[in-house]
Amino acid sequence: MGIIGSIIIGILAGFLAGKIFKGRGFGLVVNLIVGILGGVIGGWLFSLLGLSVNGTIGSLVTATIGALVLLWIVSLFKGKSNV
Repeated sequence: MGIIGSIIIGILAGFLAGKIFKGRGFGLVVNLIVGILGGVIGGWLFSLLGLSVNGTIGSLVTATIGALVLLWIVSLFKGKSNV
């Protein structure tokens, strides 16, 4: 998969994670960042578990799961403010 394909997968994964985690996306740029970081995290987690995925759908699933983990970790550090 080329760089354009990776960017598209990253945007989709970030958007899906945003929809699942908080009910809406974050915008194009943040979706891309969350999706790309999610792809790295998801790939690392899958390798720790001995899982392997192939193809576009597998990459999307891996990146989305990684993005969800990333959003969950961020939510742990982001306290609720009464502002």
